[in-house]
Amino acid sequence: MAKTVGLGITGGIAVYKLAELVSLLKKENIDVIVMMTEAATKFVTPLTFKTLSGREVITSLWQDSQEWKVQHIGVAEELDLLVIAPATANFIAKMAHGLADDLLSTVVLANTAPVLVVPAMNSNMFINPVVQDNIKKLQSYGLSIMQPGTGQLACGTSGPGRLPSAQEILAEINQILFPQKDLLGKRLMVNAGTTCEDIDPVRFISNRGTGKMGYCIAQEAVSRGAEVILVSGRTHLEPPTGVEMVSVWGAEEMCAAMLKYQARCDIIIGAAAVGDFRIAQVAGQKLKKTEQSSQKMVLELIGTPDILKELGKNKPEHQIMVGFAAETENVLENARKKLESKKLDFIVANDVTMEGAGFATDTNIVTIINKDGQVSPLPKMSKEEVAGAILDEVLKLL
Repeated sequence: MAKTVGLGITGGIAVYKLAELVSLLKKENIDVIVMMTEAATKFVTPLTFKTLSGREVITSLWQDSQEWKVQHIGVAEELDLLVIAPATANFIAKMAHGLADDLLSTVVLANTAPVLVVPAMNSNMFINPVVQDNIKKLQSYGLSIMQPGTGQLACGTSGPGRLPSAQEILAEINQILFPQKDLLGKRLMVNAGTTCEDIDPVRFISNRGTGKMGYCIAQEAVSRGAEVILVSGRTHLEPPTGVEMVSVWGAEEMCAAMLKYQARCDIIIGAAAVGDFRIAQVAGQKLKKTEQSSQKMVLELIGTPDILKELGKNKPEHQIMVGFAAETENVLENARKKLESKKLDFIVANDVTMEGAGFATDTNIVTIINKDGQVSPLPKMSKEEVAGAILDEVLKLL
């Protein structure tokens, strides 16, 4: 049965990217009803979207319509999914507080289909606590929020706030409209984030991991029907809806948590940036510096548990284990060593020095190596797409 997507376009500079999205949706035989705020029409004319969608573009509550007796009600009843993109700070605020003062905001209130919100704005606006609170409120109402990309923005600043590519938005739309449930009945545990090792009550040592890759895996697994346990170290990310969240601090605590849940799991994926060392003797009080500029502090470090190796010792025959090898040199050679020593079914290797790969990026460039020696390099992808590729590989083993 054909699906219908309502595309609500608000007034941001990224409006031009939505023309490609409409074209991609039509190529997949998805019907598109485009609704534009008055501000959106200042960036791209409605005629562009009418030509691409093949349907009337709605811009006003007072617009005569040949298709619907009452526009906002008729449109809302026809939708299988409502997408708001680019979602400006202003329109997110209107949605969060139930305002209905134009065509698109009235459709939002009349709509009963799933809603996907794709924020795009200046970085300072996006991270503003008021905007973040409004986004959290929309999530609490059950709306899906697609995280913006990070990079150079049209306003000249750099940071979070970029509209994802048309292909990325299309993938999210397809996931909502045609959800894969190929992991239904399976329990998956993934660790994510970075571990932290205390120096004293104030300071700690850590690494550059942000947790995004592991959180993408958790989100993808949930959407594909799995029961997911997310063991997370330090991160700024919100956990995906539907996961069983276990928050930890250091490597030893993370290892203990994963050993506790291991027997319950069909699949284990180690995506966390686990520190290799901890402080031998943690100070009970804050360490003070002296007035001498030549003062030195020597910290004695000792090893932390190798979590996947510990899990490998107890691995039952049916369990699938996947690891990551974030390397800076001899990537494939080092990854193969980890694959064997940790008793993994396959390992995901990446060179974190490459542009667009590794920590604190929205993309990754990885190579999958299985225990039979097969090497499968993947092109540069969003971390959401990498998560999907990893779970596709898991399914082959299931």
